[in-house]
Amino acid sequence: MLEEWQTLWKNDDTGRKIYNIIPSVSLRPTNWIREDFILFCQHGPFPPYLERFHLSDSDYCSCGGVGTALHYAEECIYTVSSDMRKLQRQTSNKNG
Repeated sequence: MLEEWQTLWKNDDTGRKIYNIIPSVSLRPTNWIREDFILFCQHGPFPPYLERFHLSDSDYCSCGGVGTALHYAEECIYTVSSDMRKLQRQTSNKNG
């Protein structure tokens, strides 16, 4: 059963963001907190998710970007602190 589940997980088209983080299936529960899960699966109070279920008219954030969880965590001028932006620039400069 576990091998079949792993094969399905490896070859499926959905869930690729989570697959890139957790490529192996397991019967043991993860120790993720709720916020981590929401961030990585993007199933939360974010405009694209709300629009998908016709609970919002737009998938855009009020700053103009697409309102994904990662947008709010990394890009949005309304939610990202200046310290986070500095850290991102430093990391980009080291990696680029």
